[in-house]
Amino acid sequence: MENSSAERKQQLALDIADGNDPSDAAKNPDGRTKLQGLFKQLSLLDRYLYVWIFIVMAVSIIFGYYVKGVKKAFQVAEITSVSLPIAIGLWVMMYPVLCKVQYEILGGVLRQAGSLKTISLSVVLNWIVGPALMTGLAWATLPDLPDFRTGVILVGIARCIAMVLIWNDLAKGDADYCAILVAINSILQIILFTPVALFYLKVVSRGKGFHVSSWTVAKSVLLFLGIPPAAGVLTRLILMNAFGRKWYESKFLRFIGPWALIGLLYTIFVMFSIQAHQIVDNIGHVVRVAVPLLLYFGILFFGSLGICRWLKVPYPLMVTQCFTAASNNFELAIAVAVGSFGIDSTQALAATIGPLIEVPVLLLFVYIVGFFQRKGPSV
Repeated sequence: MENSSAERKQQLALDIADGNDPSDAAKNPDGRTKLQGLFKQLSLLDRYLYVWIFIVMAVSIIFGYYVKGVKKAFQVAEITSVSLPIAIGLWVMMYPVLCKVQYEILGGVLRQAGSLKTISLSVVLNWIVGPALMTGLAWATLPDLPDFRTGVILVGIARCIAMVLIWNDLAKGDADYCAILVAINSILQIILFTPVALFYLKVVSRGKGFHVSSWTVAKSVLLFLGIPPAAGVLTRLILMNAFGRKWYESKFLRFIGPWALIGLLYTIFVMFSIQAHQIVDNIGHVVRVAVPLLLYFGILFFGSLGICRWLKVPYPLMVTQCFTAASNNFELAIAVAVGSFGIDSTQALAATIGPLIEVPVLLLFVYIVGFFQRKGPSV
């Protein structure tokens, strides 16, 4: 359960996304006063998150390109082929969100009527539609770039278990339902990633040189869905028992809330600093690789949105479903690409371009779904 301050902040972000302007406020003075009051409560980081992300992306690429030794410094230590600084950033980013999850009621959420239908829809979108769509788009737009195409397909197969928590939280989705879908995707990722990747890369694409073990995938899943959730569960259990629910939700969650966005900005900085030379030196290919990624995120997100609206799914669940379907596990895609083809391979570069496109696009989707939130509890 979120505290009232956090809810007001998220509601304001959605109000702004809906396109509220001074002319609307003039027609509704009370609404204008309320909007102004809410806007004043937002921190500088919350008000201009989109601006900060673009600034950090630009600065990190410039920094990584012109400052010598940046890549080596950030990759001085790695965990499962993921830079330790990136892993730390992701942990910090996920921790506040996972502290909000009401783990004590997840069993009840699973037993609710309709849960099987929504979970089944998520599995179909993530493990049947998503990989097939990305493979088709990669072949349609990159027929002459097989190595880049392989990296793009890897991005489509790796289902998100980390950053989706941030997008869902920003868009005011259902945190408990999101935790359930992330857990299910994590289990399926260990089981399905290798056979699905082999099918699309070797059978469909007739590629060669791809090797990945289930243990490689399992290590990545445990890294990002082992440590942060365990920390979230222990924090919630210990602090709520010690200080009570009211203190935990009104004081502690409010204190750690900004860590999620700070962790996001830090992760973006480290990630793009490491890949700055690859991005700048291959800018033409980066632009081409962006095409299937943009199409993929748009088709899968708005396709999921349309299905959920047709099924009359309530807004919080609709948001969670859409972002879970459209998000991808770039950490795993990069780790597999590096492990199979090398850190300086074009396959690894293509996998790295994934978050370069995904971060700003999905943040834009956060604002867009605000429009549907205004339709009411069921859209």
